[in-house]
Amino acid sequence: MNRDFEDGRSGFATRLAIYYGGIFLIVGSFTPYFPVWLDARGMSSGQIGFMLAVPLFIRVLFTPAVSFAADRIGDHRLVLKMLSWGTFCTMIILIWCDSFWQIFAAALIISLFWTTIMPLTETLAMTGVRLADLDYGRMRLWGSLTFIVASLGGGYVIEGFGALSSIWLFITAAALLLLASQMLPRPKGLGRLKAATTGSPIRFSEALSLARSPIFLLFLITSSLVSAGHAIYYSFGTLHWQTLGISTGTIGALWAIGVIAEIVLFAYSRPVVARIGSLNLILIAGFAAVLRWSVTATDPPLALLMPLQILHGLTFGAAHLGSIYFISESVPAAYAATAQGLYAAFAAGLVMGAAMLGAGTLYDLVAGKAYFVMAAMGVLSVACSFLLIKLWNGKPLFAERTD
Repeated sequence: MNRDFEDGRSGFATRLAIYYGGIFLIVGSFTPYFPVWLDARGMSSGQIGFMLAVPLFIRVLFTPAVSFAADRIGDHRLVLKMLSWGTFCTMIILIWCDSFWQIFAAALIISLFWTTIMPLTETLAMTGVRLADLDYGRMRLWGSLTFIVASLGGGYVIEGFGALSSIWLFITAAALLLLASQMLPRPKGLGRLKAATTGSPIRFSEALSLARSPIFLLFLITSSLVSAGHAIYYSFGTLHWQTLGISTGTIGALWAIGVIAEIVLFAYSRPVVARIGSLNLILIAGFAAVLRWSVTATDPPLALLMPLQILHGLTFGAAHLGSIYFISESVPAAYAATAQGLYAAFAAGLVMGAAMLGAGTLYDLVAGKAYFVMAAMGVLSVACSFLLIKLWNGKPLFAERTD
């Protein structure tokens, strides 16, 4: 391998790692503290659940459509830059929103741009893994690191300036994402690196075949059950811990512990995936979800809650890693963004949206005991994982295009 290729390869990975960092500055501030901001604006638990859930359903149609368009255009960097601009501009709209429906409309518009950024970034990363031998985990862990910075820093900002100040965390994070998008790898380079940022257009019939594949659909159900099992945690985790008397700074540390666990997993992702396998990682995530949410439902003391958060490295990290590698192994490169879009639409859209929609009512009824329902979803995921492992032969679901 020549020096020029190595330099280009390193630059590709570095630029993508920086963009992952920008993405997770938003995730690390918006996920734990948007519900807190909504609560400070006077929203009820039901309204907060509705506010968080409905925009996720946008992913069901919008994310696959944009992902398909990105595959057709062949320049994922251009599409990501446009989506980053849209996310920043629409995040600012929240400043002028007063009523529930104004905030809801703004959140809906934000989701139009924000929800497709992650699957397209994953497509760039995994195509780089496939064609330029990049290490996915080493790129992705920088996103987890910035998540820690955002969640810990956000907790202390809110403690010092109040819950309403969190809006400026969201806007600052969106501005840094926009800046990072300007550094994304360009669709040119040497051989395999060029292929990692461009591709031949996918046909609509091919996208439809992927959506109809029984094994791919079973994968979507399996991964979605683990992902949606975090609905109570993402929607009301921070608020519930506050009712237990845990300080906002400590809550930020609890979020950080979970992400540190996933960073460790991502740092060793290549040997882990090679040894365990993508679907076995999803299976392990399901077992971990049953344990994590069952114990969390009992409102354990802080001394137990802190080590329990380490399981986030499995319930999220292992599930995500297994899903991303399964798509890479089972779907040809020409389908990549479309497959990631379908995964995001189903797992983080339809199923997560339904779970969050019910989360508000469920939390109102039983508070922290709602985590038992999340544990039940883990049980279903384990059952589906065993079936998927039995049915998939380890080969691509479709033949690689030659034209």
